[in-house]
Amino acid sequence: MIMDIQQLIEIDRDLLLKWNGSGSLFWDGFMWIVSDTKTWIFAAAMLLYIIFKNTKWTHGMLIIVMLALTVTLADQFASGLCKPFFERFRPTQDPELMYLVDVVNGYRGGRYGFMSSHAANTFAFALFISLLIRNGWLTCILFLWAAIPSFSRIYLGVHYPGDVLCGAVSGCVMAVLVYWLYHAIKKKYFECPQYISGQYTSSGFAIADIHLFYSVLLLTCLYIVVAGMMVSKYLHF
Repeated sequence: MIMDIQQLIEIDRDLLLKWNGSGSLFWDGFMWIVSDTKTWIFAAAMLLYIIFKNTKWTHGMLIIVMLALTVTLADQFASGLCKPFFERFRPTQDPELMYLVDVVNGYRGGRYGFMSSHAANTFAFALFISLLIRNGWLTCILFLWAAIPSFSRIYLGVHYPGDVLCGAVSGCVMAVLVYWLYHAIKKKYFECPQYISGQYTSSGFAIADIHLFYSVLLLTCLYIVVAGMMVSKYLHF
C-alpha cells in the first residue's frame, strides 16, 4: 500500500517530536556546537591542505573550484529554490506545532525549512571528497560526520527529518554531477595515474595524510564535548 503525502507528513511530524530535544543540558550544548558551521573549520582546512599537498597547484585549484561549486549548488538548490517554492514551515515556525517543539537558546531559524541546506551542504561536501580521495574508511567517517550536524537540526527543532533526508539526497546528487564534470576536465588536462601502493589511495592521496585528518577530526570532537559542557550553562530556552 502506497502512503499518500498527508501520511508522510504525519510520520515526519511524529519523528520530529520523538527526536527533538532530550531534556539534557549537555546534549543541548553538544548539538548547539555541532550545528555551528565554524566548529568544523579546522577539519575542512586540513582536507584542503591534503588536497594541495597531494596534487599539483593547478590541479588543486581545480578541485577547490569544483568543491566550491558543489556546495554552492547544493546550498542554492535547498535554500534558494526549494524553501521559497515549497514554503514548508520549520517546526519552530509552524503555528500548529511550534509550541510543542523544544528550542535551544531561543533559536528558531528562518520561516521555511524544506530542504535543509545544512544537510545538503554537508552531504555534498562529504560525497565529493569521498569520490575524490577514494578511501573506504574516510568515506564512512565523512558520511558519519555529515549525518551528525544534519541530525542536530532535528534535535534543535529547526528541521523535520524529511527536510534533512531530502537535503542530504539533493546534496549527493549535486556532488555526483559536479564530480562527473571534474573527472572529465581532469582526464582531459591532467595526468591520471592509478596508484597501487599501500601508502596511497587509488587516486594518489597519501594514507598518512588521511590519518592526520582523522587526528584533527578527533580533536574537533573533543572540543565539541568540552565546549558543549561549557555553553550548556549559559543556554536559555
